[in-house]
Amino acid sequence: MLKRSPQERHSFISNFDDVAELADFSLMDTLNCDPEAKANGADHEPRQVFSGHYVPVNPTPIENPEYIAHGKTLFRELGFADSMVQSDDFVRVFSGDLSQVSEPMRRVGWACGYALSIFGTEYTQQCPFQTGNGYGDGRAISVLEAVINGQSWEMQLKGGGRTPYCRGGDGRAVLRSSVREFLAQEHMHALGVPTSRSLSLYVSKTEKVRRPWYSEASRSMNPDVLISEPVAISTRVAPSFIRVGQLELFSRRARRNEHPQAMEELEKMVLHLIDREYSDVIDQTLPTAEQLVLLAREFRGRLASLVANWIRIGYCQGNFNSDNCAAGGFTLDYGPFGFCDVFNPQYQPWTGGGHHYSFLNQPAAAERNFHTFCSTLRPLLTADPEHLQQLGEIQSGFSRVMTEQMELMWAAKLGLATFDATLFSELESLMVNTPVDYTIFFRELSGVPDDITPLKKSFYTGARNGANPEAMDAAWSEWLRKWKSLTALQSREELSRQMKLVNPKYSLREWFVVPAYQQAAAGDYSLLRELQEVFAQPYAEQSKDVEEKYYRLKPLELFGVGGSSHYSCSS
Repeated sequence: MLKRSPQERHSFISNFDDVAELADFSLMDTLNCDPEAKANGADHEPRQVFSGHYVPVNPTPIENPEYIAHGKTLFRELGFADSMVQSDDFVRVFSGDLSQVSEPMRRVGWACGYALSIFGTEYTQQCPFQTGNGYGDGRAISVLEAVINGQSWEMQLKGGGRTPYCRGGDGRAVLRSSVREFLAQEHMHALGVPTSRSLSLYVSKTEKVRRPWYSEASRSMNPDVLISEPVAISTRVAPSFIRVGQLELFSRRARRNEHPQAMEELEKMVLHLIDREYSDVIDQTLPTAEQLVLLAREFRGRLASLVANWIRIGYCQGNFNSDNCAAGGFTLDYGPFGFCDVFNPQYQPWTGGGHHYSFLNQPAAAERNFHTFCSTLRPLLTADPEHLQQLGEIQSGFSRVMTEQMELMWAAKLGLATFDATLFSELESLMVNTPVDYTIFFRELSGVPDDITPLKKSFYTGARNGANPEAMDAAWSEWLRKWKSLTALQSREELSRQMKLVNPKYSLREWFVVPAYQQAAAGDYSLLRELQEVFAQPYAEQSKDVEEKYYRLKPLELFGVGGSSHYSCSS
């Protein structure tokens, strides 16, 4: 039974005790605890976890926390007063200290294990034990589930200290990576892309850790120096943080009959996913086999739509392994992500990512993750050939559904009623050969220009590889003529309005974020907060000052600079 939200009694929640009243620890109450866990959560050393769905873990508070920012839009959605983010109780909890929380909130958090598949291939090498039993939430610790206005939200600290899955790491997140994730999550939400959300961001005024990173203006592919960086804790929020890799872990154990409860734990995990993420579309009174088939079909649609949306707004996940794929069908884990400047089908911000996770290969990567997802359900259907066959048909249909979503997306970006493969192919070739800025090009096209002059605002003319400017201009003019002939039935004003709802004006480019986290490390949060405000309105026509600062081409001297154009997973 859902608890009554304080929104029914107050306009805004301003006291953290009222938040604690909403606690609803469904994961810990319905799933299995690791039988070797310590009840008090003092479980911070790397070890193998052989069974159970979670490990109780106490976060490790950061020293002398200082408020930087909070997700203002999310606060409004949750009914939280902005003032609460700087209250002692709120700061204490979301900087990692659960020692003084009031009931029914608990003084222990939890971490979960998961398996790893890279582009559909199972791996165990990243696990320090070479078994797969040590891979999971290494520095992410959930501290609260709350039901607010009938919706369950899980709140998870990123950088909250060591867990059994930390693989020898310190469990900390540095300010740099925390700023990136904090800004990106709320920007993605404003773009209309399903995502985890940003609740709060605190930095330690005294605690630092050393990380490999790039020296100033370095063009090295990999970090070339060790630097001392402030530690921070960001809190991300989602209906759940269940990953495809999490289901995969329990499926592997069930498939191999690794312990007597393996099959039961798999089933409980899958049904918990349905309860947390799909209860609005799947009738939980149905037989389990029917629920699993419906789950696969629903996740297929969500995943294909998500990836099409990523490409619509120029986003590349960079490291789309099964463990970085949310089973709820939203964007999760902002590590080596990036928003592309120059259109490049093989854009990949992560130095270790390779072509398989590049920008326009993300549909193929999604298909591999979906195949992994379907394989996790298969052990539960071995005695039910009818539903097993249905699952196979859903799995084999992913490519078709993904193609449909991509064609709908490209048609919308171009303002077309239906996708035109020839027109798009010609455009793709022109965008690569010019080359063009992805965001600026589509936004200028959304103005329905009379000629190519506005489009040329997106051209990186200094980066042309020997292309003849006159010939390219002629080719662009011919393409624009064809495009306008296909959109001629709509009024110019209505076409422009519709396209501007699909093609954002502002994109959170890395070279905007770098100076923000550099200044934040010196205690100046003004640029970070400015970026938060600007990129919360990515489709809006903002002030002239904002346009001059944030609607422009990437300076040529920044191309190839480590930490701006590319980066490792180091965070």
